[in-house]
Amino acid sequence: MSTPVRSAPAAPPESLLRDLNEEQRAAVTHDDGPLLIVAGAGTGKTTTLAHRVAYLIASGTPAGRILLLTFTRRAADEMLRRTDDLLRRAGREDDASAERLAGARVWGGTFHAVAARLLRIHGESIGLPPGFTILDRGDSEDLMHAVRTGLDLGAGARRFPQKGTCLDIYSRCVNAAEPLSHVLETRFPWCKDSAEGLTRLFSAYVDRKEQAHVLDYDDLLLFLRGMLADEALGGIIRDRFDAVLVDEYQDTNAIQADIVGLLRPDGRGLTVVGDDAQAIYSFRAATVRNILDLPERVPGVTVRTLERNYRSTAPILDATNAIIAEVSERYDKALWTEREGGARPTLVTCRDEAEQTAYLVERILGHREEGVDLKQQAVLFRATHHSLDLEVELQRRDIPFVKYGGLKFVEMAHVKDLVAFIRLAENPRDTVAALRVLGLLPGIGPRTAATLAEELADAGGDCEAWVGRTVPEATSAMWPGFVALMRTLASAPAGDVAAQLHAARAFYAPLCAERYDASPARLADLEQLEMLGSRFSDRSRFLTDLTLDAPQWTGDFAGPPLLDEDHLVLSTMHSAKGLEFDVVYVIHAADGNIPSDMATGSPAEIEEERRLFYVACTRARDVLYVTHPLRYYHAGRGRTDSYGYAQRTRFIPDRLRPLFAEGQAGGDTAADETAPVVRATTASIRANVRSMWE
Repeated sequence: MSTPVRSAPAAPPESLLRDLNEEQRAAVTHDDGPLLIVAGAGTGKTTTLAHRVAYLIASGTPAGRILLLTFTRRAADEMLRRTDDLLRRAGREDDASAERLAGARVWGGTFHAVAARLLRIHGESIGLPPGFTILDRGDSEDLMHAVRTGLDLGAGARRFPQKGTCLDIYSRCVNAAEPLSHVLETRFPWCKDSAEGLTRLFSAYVDRKEQAHVLDYDDLLLFLRGMLADEALGGIIRDRFDAVLVDEYQDTNAIQADIVGLLRPDGRGLTVVGDDAQAIYSFRAATVRNILDLPERVPGVTVRTLERNYRSTAPILDATNAIIAEVSERYDKALWTEREGGARPTLVTCRDEAEQTAYLVERILGHREEGVDLKQQAVLFRATHHSLDLEVELQRRDIPFVKYGGLKFVEMAHVKDLVAFIRLAENPRDTVAALRVLGLLPGIGPRTAATLAEELADAGGDCEAWVGRTVPEATSAMWPGFVALMRTLASAPAGDVAAQLHAARAFYAPLCAERYDASPARLADLEQLEMLGSRFSDRSRFLTDLTLDAPQWTGDFAGPPLLDEDHLVLSTMHSAKGLEFDVVYVIHAADGNIPSDMATGSPAEIEEERRLFYVACTRARDVLYVTHPLRYYHAGRGRTDSYGYAQRTRFIPDRLRPLFAEGQAGGDTAADETAPVVRATTASIRANVRSMWE
């Protein structure tokens, strides 16, 4: 392998540093020793990391030898966009730097996307066929279900976990590096009796993926770690990079931490950024131990802390600093701001959920009248059902809102159908794609589809095995055209993605119209998918990007024009991470909701719930409300009048209450001085009662 040409060390233009505060500058200009940047909420984490990348490039590190790992494609794109802007500005202001900084291209993306890219390059070295395909969550569940059915695990006298739960258990074992027995004991106790069956299921699931030349999300990380752990191949991959930077390190799981460690065994050139106070994704197998234990795992690491907050007012920071200070183990930091003024956060006691809803609507509209747009206000909650009562009232009042969540574009059935044609052409051993495509044809059931898929795999993916094949009568008219389509797709040039999608769409359109309602809108989605395909140079890259960086929504036909484009934001606390708003309402701050009664089984779970509450409160720039309903009605079948009283969240103990302005929703109504004088007495009332039997 040829030795890469490295730029000579150079003095970076001062323009790269002039907008940074002292803490940020120290982090950005750090040498190539291992560096941990503990970036508090609102302290300019993205700014610092983007400047760090630009500084490395301006100092002579070739952009193509820098690896930036993030958790979302959006974060990677934003980081690289800022880096490009910084380098362009530096080039304009320093003619000597212009040529050296032009055209910088950093290796940037999510852990899974980078893993897929490296597997495409080096996969054959470990026996991975170049035509492997990647299963998304739904596809993985379908394959798990097929294996579960084949093993007849659902036929016993006891219930056996459904496919989604089975995949959750499998993924937890893999990503947390925990044995099945421990995962069942701590996370899925209701499935403990199924341990023996799950062991057989997971072994067969792994074998089926190997036979079908497919990888699921977990495999991408496992295989990358495996390549890096190999002495020869790991050295080749490590030699690609001079610097590795990791965003949101507190969100890494055990495998991702291993990957980072294997990429930089001695820590040289490693920069990780994160905030232990915002580690809130243990349900995804992330562990706060990765960032807390980094100084032990990487000896000699320098820890730089960012404490200047650019988001919130001082009273909000005083309250949130006190909330997070209750965490038993953390990096010491006290966020501060130069923003002057601001009111204390308000802790509002409500009689019940209905009064909480009335109070919220009143304050939301009040702030709107004061000039705060609805989209600059957010209602945050621990669980998605906590907003249902509020949603009903917002609809009744005709107040527009957006709730974070929903079905992703590629999870739509018709989109998955069309993509399955392309996946099968790319990898004829992809059983999930074969069963999905064959199942679309009239007259073909699961058993026949499985037989046909097996015949195709046995023929090495040659569709000639299907030519002249006897099929059910209902299928016979469509079968020749289907076989011709698959032969065309299999032999098509790899780069002509749009043409392949067009051919598959032409065949599939009548099946879609017959199978689903609202077919015009669905067919329009498929046209958009074809247009998307034209942006890709080959079929493999199209399928990989569509799986790992899927569009988040799909549209329907345009309805009546929305003249008021403003809307309130409703969001779970987890989904709000990384966002900020002028006014934030954290609702249902009652113990059992915050923290969730499903997450109080251990001190570690309670600590994470405290961090989650902290994350929610630190989303506020100017105004923060925390509302606490006292009375909760029993949520059984039907409506009921039985209720109980709830304690205020344990995360605001009495010693922290002075940091909040306290208020009550509703309040007593003053007596009407013109009301008539009441003549009834207890004696007269009791006399009326006695008259019923005397």
